[in-house]
Amino acid sequence: MEEVEIPSFFVCPISLQLMKDPVTVPTGITYDRESIEKWLFSAKNGTCPVTKQEISGCDLTPNHTLRRLIQSWCTLNAAHGIERIPTPRPPVSKSQVAKLLREAKSPDMRNKCLQRMRWIAAENATNRCCMEAAGAADFLATLVKNETSASAALLDETSSNCCSFEVTTRPLDEALAVLYHLQLSEASLKNLIGNDGVFVDSLTRIMQSGTCESRAYAVVLLNSMFEVADIIQLSSLRMELFVEVVRLLRDQVSRKVTKSALKLLIRACPMSRNRVKVVDASAVQVLIDLLLDSCDKRQSEMILILLDVLCQCAEGRAELLKHGAGIAIVSKKILRVSETASERGVRILFSIAKFSATPSIVQEMLQVGVAAKLCLVLQVEGTSKTKEKAREILRLHARTWKNSPCIRAEFLSSYPA
Repeated sequence: MEEVEIPSFFVCPISLQLMKDPVTVPTGITYDRESIEKWLFSAKNGTCPVTKQEISGCDLTPNHTLRRLIQSWCTLNAAHGIERIPTPRPPVSKSQVAKLLREAKSPDMRNKCLQRMRWIAAENATNRCCMEAAGAADFLATLVKNETSASAALLDETSSNCCSFEVTTRPLDEALAVLYHLQLSEASLKNLIGNDGVFVDSLTRIMQSGTCESRAYAVVLLNSMFEVADIIQLSSLRMELFVEVVRLLRDQVSRKVTKSALKLLIRACPMSRNRVKVVDASAVQVLIDLLLDSCDKRQSEMILILLDVLCQCAEGRAELLKHGAGIAIVSKKILRVSETASERGVRILFSIAKFSATPSIVQEMLQVGVAAKLCLVLQVEGTSKTKEKAREILRLHARTWKNSPCIRAEFLSSYPA
């Protein structure tokens, strides 16, 4: 089939492909909507790619004239295999969003309006920007807080009467889904956290008794919120939250949920009080079980990063040693996953070797191949910090390990004097 040359003014300056939904930014440059939205929202750029002037993500004006020209050109070249682009759906307006929010206040209309908002938010980034600017995030957060508070009150009342009670979760599920699809800005996420922690408590209750879908949305939202939270906000997190996040890790709802839960815990654990709470929530045991089955590189890295942080406290080290496979699986992952995983694995072993190495633990490390693995770390390429940590572990227990048959002869030359 004969190849047709696309006119240059039909081509998007970013993707260099035929535009399907041309929009013009305030600088006068026209882009394809999908490409400029990806530039502005996914890459978090705030400038026009051509002129470098600052622009807003909501200031995208459809270029109907150019779109009609492109559609006509596609029709004329249909014989060459060019398909006519469909007329795109116009983005939502602030007035439309405001109307939806008003209607959603009615219990009878709520589910229908929330489903509509979910569809609008999932359609494109311009819609999400418009919805956020119209106050959708605040409305949805208030709805979630009210629904969880009402459900908790009813549950307490029915429990005292020894009756069974099933909470209606559909509005919650839909509201959380819309919040997730909005992909909120940093400012909106900080506003959700607030200073009172009420919304965080609401999400914790949802993780306790919500549906599988709502629990997943809750932990993903919390992870996004903690990404922009300050130290004071992270330091005031309650034990119940960590218990539920660890339960989600244990349940393995999905890969995305597992990774969000791991990221959340990594962000919360630099504070020493949170480390102890995470350990008390049985995180170490769950993490080791996950690591035993993990074939995902990034997941294994995050588990080792988190275990490294938790082993900086005595409680974390004690829990790792309590698990029969703790030392063995950490040692096994070194040099098998990535440089990051190897570095964190050696750091974990260093914490054990320096602060928790009883004679029986030193013998266990020898039996599961830790000494031999550390000698191998010294032989292969790697970071100087990792090698130094490996040397230090070997120095700490030189008397016990140096003459062991577990250390092969070729490693003895690298063994610290």
